[in-house]
Amino acid sequence: MTLETIETDRLILQKMDSKTMNQIFETKNENEIKNILGITSEEEFDRQKKIHHYGYESYNKKMMNFKIVDKQSSQIIGNCGFHTWNPQHCRAEIGYDLNSDEFKNKGLMKEALEKVIEFGFHEMNLNRIEALIDENNTPSRKLLEHFDFTKEGIVRGHYLVDGIFEDSVLYSLLKSEYSRIL
Repeated sequence: MTLETIETDRLILQKMDSKTMNQIFETKNENEIKNILGITSEEEFDRQKKIHHYGYESYNKKMMNFKIVDKQSSQIIGNCGFHTWNPQHCRAEIGYDLNSDEFKNKGLMKEALEKVIEFGFHEMNLNRIEALIDENNTPSRKLLEHFDFTKEGIVRGHYLVDGIFEDSVLYSLLKSEYSRIL
């Protein structure tokens, strides 16, 4: 299976849209799926299987995700991309994650997000990119601020974590703002 890619100096971003994810889950066995997606735990595999079962797309909402692969080791080190993509209104929520602390504080996510944000505005025709983060997630806040995301406010009771509803901080970046910083 050949995946569309975007390259940076240190990373390869492999496009994982809903069509690709469906193809993977419909044609590969569990071990092959884990290998392709870089899944290392049963919990994460079960989560991905559940997402596949319920569908990557719903009415007017899509996803566009990228696996982050370290060029030097060819290891999958995380993912980033868009979910709750609403093409009709030209907006999507961005999400990102590194698989291990060993990859953090090296500028890898900043390197990946630069290309993913650019892809969102230029290839997906987004006008607005949103990010919802935990108010105590300082690295994520600094990452968003680096790309000039604007803090818009608090979304109360937004995520259910271990039986407790937690607030999220909403950030956004408009295409017109992004074009100014290029």
